[in-house]
Amino acid sequence: MFIALLFLPIMRWLGKKNIPKPISILIVVLIIAAGMKIGVELIQISSREILNSDTEFFSKAEEKFDNLFLLAQETFGFKLEDKESVLKQFIAKDNIGDSINFIQRTLTMVLMTTFFVVLWLAESINIQKVLNSTILKQRHTSLKTFFKIEKDLIKFIKVKFFISLATGIGTGLACVFFDVSFPIFWGLFAFIINFVQMVGSIITVILLSIFAFIELDPTSTLFFFILSITGVQVLFGSILEPIFMGKSFSLNVITVLVMLMLWGFIWGVPGLIMAIPITVFIKIILDQFPETKVLSDILSGNSK
Repeated sequence: MFIALLFLPIMRWLGKKNIPKPISILIVVLIIAAGMKIGVELIQISSREILNSDTEFFSKAEEKFDNLFLLAQETFGFKLEDKESVLKQFIAKDNIGDSINFIQRTLTMVLMTTFFVVLWLAESINIQKVLNSTILKQRHTSLKTFFKIEKDLIKFIKVKFFISLATGIGTGLACVFFDVSFPIFWGLFAFIINFVQMVGSIITVILLSIFAFIELDPTSTLFFFILSITGVQVLFGSILEPIFMGKSFSLNVITVLVMLMLWGFIWGVPGLIMAIPITVFIKIILDQFPETKVLSDILSGNSK
């Protein structure tokens, strides 16, 4: 639904140019396919970057992991299972079956998403009619609510996309500047994980800091690198994003965390990404009725 909403303005513009609806849908699907193609190419570049890397990084990682676990072993008194390196023990499990299942789930999700996007753009699923006949009961109110939902969600997706893109570019450039391996991979990772509200930024900083600890000596260089990637997250995620989003997407921190847990439990990673748009969708509908306005205020954290 959210992907289709993003392309509805393009559909309307093509309609004003008297372009037949099937051709308009085909154009939008081709745009989506081109975007997916670019994403796949970036993933392939990242994969080649990792596969073509020399063994120096892995040797250094193995050495540091061994030293850390030996220190932990002396401190806490536990022992490793055998004399193999910690890194080898960590990656010893066979994940081929899990990888195949993941690919199958991903393909299924992509096909289902494409199917519903086409249905939505073809107006086989008329959300205005659904709102009018179920929740809102009045044509004027349903149209007003629909266009508000559409406007706000398009704004959310655009702002989130460009903020995430800027975060990914900033993270990748920090890796290049401090000579941290796989900058394309880390930039792509930061871009994708940034769609998970609040939690994504923390995950990026923690994982990249651990990775940099393996590559960089524990000197001021490591400190300034961690400071740089943290600054990127703070600048784009905590300063610029709220400014561009405005008050329309103002949600209580507790609301965000609860919704992330709820939809993450139901849908996994896609649920984490879609948790905030779904919550905003609910908030906008609650805003339309005096009886439920108080619930909307609770979600946004407004005290009146």
